[in-house]
Amino acid sequence: MENRSHALIAGVFTLSLLLAVVASLWWFGGKREVTRDYIVVARQNVTGLGPQGQVRYRGIGVGKVQSITLDPKDPRNIFVRISVNENVPVTRGTTAKLDYQGITGIAYVLLEDTGGDPTPLLGNADNPPRIAMQTSLIEELSQVGGEAMRQARDLLTSMNLLLGGENRQHLTSALASADNGARDVAQVAAQLRQLLSPENVRALSVSLNRLESASAEAAPLVADARATLASVKASSDKLDRALGDASSGGAGALPARVNEVLTDLATTSRQLNRVLQQLESSPQSLVFGPPAAAPGPGEAGFVAPPLRQTP
Repeated sequence: MENRSHALIAGVFTLSLLLAVVASLWWFGGKREVTRDYIVVARQNVTGLGPQGQVRYRGIGVGKVQSITLDPKDPRNIFVRISVNENVPVTRGTTAKLDYQGITGIAYVLLEDTGGDPTPLLGNADNPPRIAMQTSLIEELSQVGGEAMRQARDLLTSMNLLLGGENRQHLTSALASADNGARDVAQVAAQLRQLLSPENVRALSVSLNRLESASAEAAPLVADARATLASVKASSDKLDRALGDASSGGAGALPARVNEVLTDLATTSRQLNRVLQQLESSPQSLVFGPPAAAPGPGEAGFVAPPLRQTP
């Protein structure tokens, strides 16, 4: 009787210990979640991603990476099998991309929904539905950075070709010619300033005043001479301003301004030449004024030229 009681106590103790172990496993194991499997198809590298890596839906942890394998039919594809909580709304509009956690470089799969197609993405354990992996931000930056480096290299190559060999000599010659042209213009301006010094202008004005007072008939010619002198003076001032602006603001605007001044000087030179020709052809115009124009047909004093006789 006593042996039976000991056996009963031992059996109860063993059963109690077994129940305690089962309860402990249930307590520490927690509640098991029902998941669904999906295959993320990646065409790019999945550096930093490994089995048991995190799967997040809009930043919330919703699953784990089960395995990473190559596509046996197309090695360019990488199959990332993930398990996601069945409560996560994975639809046909859901996309996946590779993202990285902080500065550790640990990658995880980030699921996002574009909202384009709310139809649930369904499948089975033998043939899980597939989600295409989009290009990540780091991948895009790498592509853009590589393209920028290639463009910079092409630009440097073009600059080396442009500034090398004969082109460099041509550029040096052009700069030297521009420098010589600027010096020539400065010399012309200096000579023009010397010619039109206040003393010379004052002396010429006095001579013109005396000439005008000596003969009233010479007034038109004197007026032309005064106008020509004023035009030459204005052209000289304009040339001085152009040279001053070029020295203060760079020589970029010098050619256009010098061309404008040279055009004015050419016009003034023609006017002065016309006055000198008139004085040379008829010096008496200083006293008697310019000769009267010959009468035309129908005017008093008109004489027709003699007719030429044909043999």
